[in-house]
Amino acid sequence: MDIFLIAGVLLAAAVLYLLFRPGETGAWAVVTIDGQETARYPLSQDITVTLGDADYNILMISDHAASITDANCGDHTCVHTGAVRRDGEAIVCLPHRLIVRIEGGETPSVDGMAG
Repeated sequence: MDIFLIAGVLLAAAVLYLLFRPGETGAWAVVTIDGQETARYPLSQDITVTLGDADYNILMISDHAASITDANCGDHTCVHTGAVRRDGEAIVCLPHRLIVRIEGGETPSVDGMAG
């Protein structure tokens, strides 16, 4: 009887580990240009992609976070934003009308900001 209890607990632990293991959050970097979704990339896969042609931004996904590493816009605010990984965080490039928003990422640790 004890062997079945132990086996059941181990099986339940294995299932929970597979469902909730770190880094496998099912998070996405969702790219919109001019308000239209143009792509979505999983944060679980390290990639670098060029968004746009003449007006371009380089999106890099690494270590379950997304960042714009280069762009030919005037102010480079998107590059200076840094990496985003939490649900709802975004990188915005106003000159190129580009938004990279995180969906399903880590839950923010605080609900608001104090100033």
